[in-house]
Amino acid sequence: MICRDELKQLQHHREYPSVSILAPTHRSSPSNKRDRIVVKNLVAKAIERLEREFKKREVAPLVKNLKALASAVDWKHTLEGLALFASRDVAKSVLLPFRPKARAVVDATFATRDLVFSLNRAPRYRVLVLTEKPTRLYDATTNVLTEHAAAPFPMTHTGPGGLGRLPGGKGVNTSAARDEGHRQFFRQVDGALAAIQKTDHLPVVLVGVERYLAFYQEIAADPDAIVAAVTGSHDDPNPADLGKLVWPVFKASAGLVRTRALARLHQAVSANRHASGIDQVWRAAYDKRCLTLLVETGFEHPADLEAGGARLLPYTGKGENALDDAVDEVIEQVIAQGGDVYFYEPGVLDLHQGIAAVLRY
Repeated sequence: MICRDELKQLQHHREYPSVSILAPTHRSSPSNKRDRIVVKNLVAKAIERLEREFKKREVAPLVKNLKALASAVDWKHTLEGLALFASRDVAKSVLLPFRPKARAVVDATFATRDLVFSLNRAPRYRVLVLTEKPTRLYDATTNVLTEHAAAPFPMTHTGPGGLGRLPGGKGVNTSAARDEGHRQFFRQVDGALAAIQKTDHLPVVLVGVERYLAFYQEIAADPDAIVAAVTGSHDDPNPADLGKLVWPVFKASAGLVRTRALARLHQAVSANRHASGIDQVWRAAYDKRCLTLLVETGFEHPADLEAGGARLLPYTGKGENALDDAVDEVIEQVIAQGGDVYFYEPGVLDLHQGIAAVLRY
């Protein structure tokens, strides 16, 4: 999988020609035996186009990087999809948790739409399991959890009410001392999480008994990051079992976010603050007006750019101004401008010709 910082690096790349290879793959044999053939054919297709437009020596570094990426794929440990990105100076491969449409794209930018879709359809999130011994943090994608084992995690409560003794003596409220000890411990946990979130901010699902959930939500410095909570004691969780427990809860919260985005679009239509169809959306993105972009998963639109880039023209497939998919370009622009992107099943945006935007003004 890919994080948003890596995605931004790919999206900021501008160099013609650059090659993107997207291919469906399989996790197991015998289905995965044909995967390398599919990728080999897509690589050959991209190289054929490159050598039609350029002399071989001009694209030799790019071709070398592309072939090296294809050769380095570990075909025994793939997911549902594979993306290869190559230019003269860039070589990056990404495993995808869904099956993309097979395609070879030659453009001035990388075809990152499938990566954006990956982060939306199978978004990354974190799971914080609140226990005394110890509190654990997991990075998650769908129901696959990987423990964040870098210090200070996992964290053990060593103060009063944890490994430390509770104060004694006449008039001492041990219950209150225990509760305050837990609050102090969870403040430490929250500070450790905040340091991680600072460079890679993700939604968080809390897991713990009701008391611990209440304590943590009381002291959390970033409560908006907490999107769901699962009640229960999980002192020594099995990541596979825990993943099956938290993924449906997180998925429901993500579905609610997409539903809210649709509601905002309907409101924007009433307020005449929206764009519908690729031409309107393109112009709005060009003017940096797109606050929220909504796209059907199968919607594509090859086009040429007019000089200056403000308008889409009929597709010729030749030169730097030929976009194999203008939708991918719009997605990149909206994210670069700080907007949000949401994906929907085909047919959901029929009234908007497959793509729409809520505008800033």
